[in-house]
Order: sequence, then structure tokens, then C-alpha cells
Amino acid sequence: MKVQDLMSHPAITCDVNDGLHVPAKLMWDHDCGVIAVVRDDGKLAGVITDRDICMAAYTQGRPIDQILVNAVMATHVVSARPEQALGDVEHLMAEHQVRRVPVVDDDNRPLGVLSLNDLVIESVEPDTRMVHGFSRVAHALAAVCRRRTAHDAAA
Repeated sequence: MKVQDLMSHPAITCDVNDGLHVPAKLMWDHDCGVIAVVRDDGKLAGVITDRDICMAAYTQGRPIDQILVNAVMATHVVSARPEQALGDVEHLMAEHQVRRVPVVDDDNRPLGVLSLNDLVIESVEPDTRMVHGFSRVAHALAAVCRRRTAHDAAA
């Protein structure tokens, strides 16, 4: 199976200069926990998660409409291509301890998102097209769920 067979699409995006209330509303409206952040040219600049928004509001003590996305978003982003094999992306998720991976085109424009939820749900379907089933997904899930050490967080 390829990423394009399972990813959620289209990508839900916000602008780097939006206030945090914009991705928060998008997350609420689309029942998701990550939003791809784009620059004016439509290219991926980063991602922002529901946790990023909560932690920014807590640590900065300001309303989220007064905090910009570009001050909070993750800029080191692990991304995938639609034609990549699912196993490759499972490995990336495990290695980088990420639950969601934006899927981008050749110009780095977001097309969608592949999440651990997508992988887990597909892996337990009776008619799953995943050749390795749940076992490899479980390894990725376990790796993502491990606590990071102080050394990991600094890297």
C-alpha cells in the first residue's frame, strides 16, 4: 500500500502569520489534532498540533488569538510523498516519534496527512490491504509512545 491510499486529504492548512485561534478552530471543525502550516507561496513551513496550542497558551499566559502560529509551530517536519510505501512512513514515525506526517507534493505543498490512527484502523480491518498487518504498526506505535529522554528532546 502507498501513502496516497490511506492519507486524509485534502490537507487542512493555516498561514504562518495566523493567530493560534485559526488552527484551533480548524482542528475543531475537522476533528483533527494537527494542521499543516504554509507560507504565502503555499509551501509547507511547519506543523502545529493541539498540544502546541495548549502549551503556548499556558506558558505565555495570553489568549491564543494574541499568539502567532510562527512562534509556536514545529519547523523541523518529517513529511512523506503520496507514492511512498506505508512501511517507510511507519519507520519515519517510529524513528522521529511523530504521530502524524504531512504528505506533500514535489513542490512541498501539503496534500494531506497520514496519521497513526489511519494506520491502526486500516491494520485491523478484516479486508486490510496492508501486507504486514498490525505487527509493524504496533512497533511504530510503541516507538512513538515511548517517553523521550532529556537527550532526545535536546537533539
